[in-house]
Amino acid sequence: MVEVKLREKESLERALRRFKKQWERAGILREVRTRSFYVKPSDAKREARKKAVRRMARNARIEALRNNPRAIRHRRRKPKPTRR
Repeated sequence: MVEVKLREKESLERALRRFKKQWERAGILREVRTRSFYVKPSDAKREARKKAVRRMARNARIEALRNNPRAIRHRRRKPKPTRR
């Protein structure tokens, strides 16, 4: 539970801003959204696996760039159309 006590000579707006930051860090909104509808356990496992695969691929890409900075692949530009 998020709780913010008003400090001495602190404006209500600043206290509300502190409350919002703590609320975001606690992940309350994220949890409310995930609990707003039922997710089958098999679907939850499937999503978790997909998320893990994406995370591992991203970490592998980052590690490859750290080891070899020249490995950055640039997109090939489309040739400009020529005028006739």
